[in-house]
Amino acid sequence: MNQPARLVQGFVFFVLLLPLFLSTGWAKENETTLKIGISEEPRTLNIWLASDANSRKALSLIYQPLYTRNPDTMRITPWLAESMPVYDPREISYTVRLRPAKWADGSEVTADDVVFTVNLIQEFEVPRYYSKWDFVRKVEAVDKRTVKFYLKEPKAIFTTRTLVNYIVSRKEWEPLAEKAKTKEKPLTALVNTKVESPLGCGPFALEDWKEGTSLHFTRNEHFFGQNQTLAQRKLGPHVDKILFKIYGTADVAILALKKGNIDFLWWGIQPGYIPDLKKDEDVRVFLSEKSALYFMGYNVRKKPFSDRYLRQATAIVTDKDFFVKRVLQGYASRMDSIVPAENTFWHADDLPHYGQGLSRDERIKKATALLAENGYSWKTPPVDEDGNVGSPSDIILPSGQPMQKFVILTPPADYDPNRATCGLMIQEWLNDLGIPAIARPMSFGALLQKVKGEHDFDAFILGYGRLSLDPDYLRSFFHSRNDKSRGWNMSGYHNPEFDRLATKSVSAMDPDKRQELIHRMQEIVMRDLPYIPLYKPQEIEAANMKFSGWEQMVGGIGNLWSICQVKPNE
Repeated sequence: MNQPARLVQGFVFFVLLLPLFLSTGWAKENETTLKIGISEEPRTLNIWLASDANSRKALSLIYQPLYTRNPDTMRITPWLAESMPVYDPREISYTVRLRPAKWADGSEVTADDVVFTVNLIQEFEVPRYYSKWDFVRKVEAVDKRTVKFYLKEPKAIFTTRTLVNYIVSRKEWEPLAEKAKTKEKPLTALVNTKVESPLGCGPFALEDWKEGTSLHFTRNEHFFGQNQTLAQRKLGPHVDKILFKIYGTADVAILALKKGNIDFLWWGIQPGYIPDLKKDEDVRVFLSEKSALYFMGYNVRKKPFSDRYLRQATAIVTDKDFFVKRVLQGYASRMDSIVPAENTFWHADDLPHYGQGLSRDERIKKATALLAENGYSWKTPPVDEDGNVGSPSDIILPSGQPMQKFVILTPPADYDPNRATCGLMIQEWLNDLGIPAIARPMSFGALLQKVKGEHDFDAFILGYGRLSLDPDYLRSFFHSRNDKSRGWNMSGYHNPEFDRLATKSVSAMDPDKRQELIHRMQEIVMRDLPYIPLYKPQEIEAANMKFSGWEQMVGGIGNLWSICQVKPNE
């Protein structure tokens, strides 16, 4: 065989083998994998049971909501939905149009899937979901891509808290639901159903779960957002695989990040790790704001804590800036409302900043004057006639009786050293006023039982690490009807004006009018102070510099927008 013939034959042979190379060795070499470290193994892939953070992280790649949050404004923006919902006040209905989408198996996402999801939640009364859908009277598929929701009454949270929940496939869940209905306890059977390969329409699908070690995801070729521009962002995903690697301790995970064994640690980092991470040129530290609240609450059901002037005096002597700078090493913000300042549309700006900018002596003088004006006294006051601050005797209540010692309950230091330290500092500052406070750490479960279950407490320090971006929690925390065992109104606050505004806010469908109500509710709460907001820690995360495109927003870079935009650097 001559030379040209051999060349042609070799070329043909190469072409015939090319698909094999592309499907095996060569293709795998060119695939990009984003390796993410998580703290614990997901507890479940059953969407109806998943409540732990790592299960939610895994499922967020798979199941998708109709709407999500715009990273710039934090207002809702269309996701699986094609456009914003259309409200009909006459019918009290919302119409939602779906964008063309497919499930990961190639079948079409339809309005029928949405209807099925809502009906399943309502029929089984699925915890964590039912309260967001129980006021929906009926849902119907107008056509294959149009859904209409009829509400029992106007509910402002329908767009901001209901429509951001996941939609599931009828094809996947109808057989499982029908099987659960045959059991003695249908709900228990449903939430305990073992799900090994959840069917979603998100950017990734689960490929393999090596229990105790890792979860492997592969890019969903049918993802509706691929190459689409949503919220002015061109979406991918731009990686072929995602690997979740499970680490038991922060030390091991941080070391893996520095060595390049993982690209992102989807896990809040403690401030103590930051100096070492910043020395590594291959690692970038991200500091993001959180929608969170850490606070001190009084039991306002009983005297003397029912007196708002005592609570205001506590707020004056509480040095929130000390907490931020010294306790949290600067990686936090002081809070002067129950609604975080970063939640710009709902946060009220014109609120009292108790004690801000005052020295210790100035805070003691101001608090002492406030208490004296409202009937409190001392044998030896905190401030003498010459204006000098000294050691006071125990405070005497307006009734003429000495104030009894009271306890500030805190989580133990091994659970949360920051809150435990804050309790000790507030104890010291109240003692400066002659108020006999004692900080006492208590196991978290026992503390919750005392505060939320039994209402047997004087004061406490707790926190919410993830507040909803919809401020309806203001109503939940302080409406008088929630003052019950296991209710959200842990402080026992009762205010008819607040109740009226809170009730009105529920049905305020105009966002601007609702904003006015929410602002006024904040003003009332910050005057009466059933809760004294203290601080809000930052979300601290770190990623390897091999990848870029992280979307930094309230809550950090661990979010769906990042997953759809991150790409390897050239």
